[in-house]
Amino acid sequence: MIGSFPQYEQFADEFLAHARDGFYNAHVDRPACLELLGDVSDRDVLDAACGPGLYARELVGRGARVTGFDLSPRMVSLSRSRVPSASFRVHDLAAPLDWLPDASMDLVLLALVYEYVDDRVAMLRELRRVLRPTGALVLSRLHPTGDWLRHRGNYFEPRVVAETWKNGWDVRFWLSPLQNTCAELREAGFLIEHLVEPRPVPSAETVDPERYARLSKEPTGFLAIRAIPDPRLS
Repeated sequence: MIGSFPQYEQFADEFLAHARDGFYNAHVDRPACLELLGDVSDRDVLDAACGPGLYARELVGRGARVTGFDLSPRMVSLSRSRVPSASFRVHDLAAPLDWLPDASMDLVLLALVYEYVDDRVAMLRELRRVLRPTGALVLSRLHPTGDWLRHRGNYFEPRVVAETWKNGWDVRFWLSPLQNTCAELREAGFLIEHLVEPRPVPSAETVDPERYARLSKEPTGFLAIRAIPDPRLS
């Protein structure tokens, strides 16, 4: 189990400096998620586990009304200072979103946090509750193939692993196969509309040619999914 501990709290400021222009975040995941969200102008968007507000800032710049939350108080503070026109609060993804009414959001963004949640079906059900029937959830997660290449073992057996990233950040997260993510979405009442394995945007080639070439050919980055509420369950 991971539990409800804000793992990123102790390095929130470092993470902002890293992720703002970092290759994986700025040139792979963020563009992919924003593309899957589509036109956000004049739409209500929930940024779940908002981190330091990098996605929220982009969304507000594109005309969205953004509500965000994160388990880390420092991340919420950074988001508030960087995106003052949005609304942020400290909240745990594992807890009900009791401050949001049913069908109050057009879009939900769940970027690179899926693997940190123990009960993912309960989380997804709550996100579905706050979505309007015509809305969509966009989630991204570490690519399970990349996880398996690093940790080996039984690909199909969900388990918690610990890693120390090159920045010296210690993190714990779930390894789980793609079929589990798909099953969890279905159990929570979602239908997968689009699944992509994001590759770096073309402009990233000049930033880091070696990494660009590798991530353009290897499934070692992320997965991104756009899912919609199953209309049969309305």
